Amino acid sequence: MSQAIPIQPIGAFTATLRPPGSKSLTNRALLLAALADSESMLEGVLFSDDTRVMLDALRRVGFVLEIDESNERVVISGQGGRIPATHADLKLGNAGTAYRFLTAALCLGEGNYHLDGVMRMRQRPIGQLVDMLRNLGARIEFEMNQGFPPLRIHGGGLHGGELTVQPTLSSQYISALLQTAPYMKTGLTLRFDGPVTSQPYVAMTLRLMERFGVSARVDAAFKTIHVSPGVYHAQAYVVEPDASNASYFLAAAAILPGSRCTIEGLGRDSFQGDVGFADVLHQMGAGLLFGDQFITIFSPPAGQSLHGIEIDLNRMPDMAQTLAAVALFAEGPTTIRNVGNLRVKETDRLDALRIELTRLGAAVRIHGDDLTITPPTGGNIRPASINTYDDHRMAMSFAIVGLRARGVTINDPACVNKTFPDFFEYLTRLGS
Repeated sequence: MSQAIPIQPIGAFTATLRPPGSKSLTNRALLLAALADSESMLEGVLFSDDTRVMLDALRRVGFVLEIDESNERVVISGQGGRIPATHADLKLGNAGTAYRFLTAALCLGEGNYHLDGVMRMRQRPIGQLVDMLRNLGARIEFEMNQGFPPLRIHGGGLHGGELTVQPTLSSQYISALLQTAPYMKTGLTLRFDGPVTSQPYVAMTLRLMERFGVSARVDAAFKTIHVSPGVYHAQAYVVEPDASNASYFLAAAAILPGSRCTIEGLGRDSFQGDVGFADVLHQMGAGLLFGDQFITIFSPPAGQSLHGIEIDLNRMPDMAQTLAAVALFAEGPTTIRNVGNLRVKETDRLDALRIELTRLGAAVRIHGDDLTITPPTGGNIRPASINTYDDHRMAMSFAIVGLRARGVTINDPACVNKTFPDFFEYLTRLGS
């Protein structure tokens, strides 16, 4: 892929797409299958940088995998909660799900495991997760800076117990604990003292655990989760399309007059909270059809336009960049609230958004954990080369801007390989 891709504006389009499998579901399913009691077959598996990191790590800690990339299939021989290898040196890039999930899962092993990543991963905090694991019996050392990777994990199992959990920087910490919980000697009870960060991702984890045969008890207010000791059971499981990656094509339909986009394989039955982004677009004035297994977004009717909104996106923070791109074409400002955890993603996404949206002519203000975007006067978006900060979502979000505004170029487009290697190929389908 070239070092920069100019995005060509397109006119009205009608498209029906099925994006590749969900990264979040793929990495969860890979881990649960490895922890299950026998052989699982996973289909619809996403093959991207982040999922390849997980696949490689599972192999390095001794699991047997049969990978058929052309058919998006992986067969894993589960070991019933046992980690086969007693030593491993894992390089996990900037794959947050893989790093956090494996930090918990490798505590079940009987050896020593070293986990490292790229420089950005060494800047992404993991101290909250390590503290919680230590309270459950883990022996983990920070090798450089306290609270940050790299880590050395000394196996020996987890005794489990009860934890009171303050709001966390990432929902992945909670998902890491929950996925490992059935193999803790006394199980796990989590009591939340405050809101659960990105709660839909935690709910996704619980639904997938149930699919693999472990049911958690969750109170109606989502304040307590209890997982009893148990065993995951091998499954034949089909990964649904990635709702986060589908958002870009739905956003394109919303901002391009006369357009319509249908995403197949996602709908009301989805495991993924980010399907709710379709409702966000609807609040802004886009048309919406929401079925059990499809989502369709229409641009606003002729003579009408999108309008800015004020919305709390703490439950789906990965949609903040997509919404920021759409906000450039709305009437009036858009305020995205309660997304402070964007600062500890692949890059500081709040600051990256401020810089690149300003380059396009928007007025941008960060106040606490909130971001307000006021579109350029008269809708006059300036041509700009967009820096992507090695962040796939910066590249994909701002590429959507270029479908309507002239002169948008995406620098370092290969960063989309993290979750959606074929993104730009899919994008060309909209204009064909």
